[in-house]
Amino acid sequence: MVNLQTEYLGLTLKNPIIVASSGLTNSLSSIKKLAENGAGAIVLKSLFEEQILAETAQNISLDQSYGTDVHDYITEHMRSSKLSDYTTLIREAKAEVDIPIIASVNCITDREWVSFTKEIEAAGADALELNIGVLPSDDEINSAENEENYIKILEKVRRSTNLPIAVKMTTYSAGLANFIKKISWTGFVDGIVLFNKYFQPDIDIDKMEITSTGVFTTSEDISTSLRWVAIMSSKIETPISATTGVHTGADVIKQILVGANNVQIASTLYINGPKQIKLMLEEMEKWMEKNSFNTLDAFRGNMALKNDVNTIAFERIQFMKHYGNIE
Repeated sequence: MVNLQTEYLGLTLKNPIIVASSGLTNSLSSIKKLAENGAGAIVLKSLFEEQILAETAQNISLDQSYGTDVHDYITEHMRSSKLSDYTTLIREAKAEVDIPIIASVNCITDREWVSFTKEIEAAGADALELNIGVLPSDDEINSAENEENYIKILEKVRRSTNLPIAVKMTTYSAGLANFIKKISWTGFVDGIVLFNKYFQPDIDIDKMEITSTGVFTTSEDISTSLRWVAIMSSKIETPISATTGVHTGADVIKQILVGANNVQIASTLYINGPKQIKLMLEEMEKWMEKNSFNTLDAFRGNMALKNDVNTIAFERIQFMKHYGNIE
């Protein structure tokens, strides 16, 4: 009998499959179904700072006669309403399921969300995932300033709560390995999630409108997180949660092999339903039994980047060997 248990953010998970922040984790009924089908933990759908700020601005703009006091009232009311709904979901989920419930906040500044962490903690969340969604598109801000914004957010939130904190990273960094290591060394976070999946724009040339590419990932999309988990898992002590492109039990195994502590999934659940979790766990168990691995630690990191011919390919960015004959 194999043991799929793992430790993450100071929490004991019965298995390494976490349901990622998404529309799937936005209601109690859905959360219960995911737990019943074997999820190791659930990350609630994020509170979006950017969305609340935009909604607040839209409401205020409807009447230009609003004074400062009314402006402040509307802003606080919108925030309080969103937070109340969120903390209610945390309390209900904690009462109904016996797996860790991780709150999630999508933030773009170091101002709006620090005060909310105490209420999230009081509601009973087991941990907090910070999804820092900053696209480095401002040509007046250099990479060091963008990275400093991350650090400021993490430091302020760390000071405001005793909850374990994970940060969901972006790939947008010129010195990504160094940046991940820097965040790990701050001591502000207890886990690092690689990576955030952003909206991918496209254009409908008939309607002349901006659209999006496919919303859901496939197993082929695993390569980016697989590469960086492999590169970083042996360089930092902070546990890594791997996400994007994890659809099958085999995909989970791959991420554990390169050093991930756990994985986060969403697209495969949208496509296949909650039952996919059970199928993934069964696939993992069969593989582990076949290869005589009784625990995840028995093979975790076996294929992480090392200075050998078997894993050095994770640092290769040219096709070379596999596609060298294609002109």
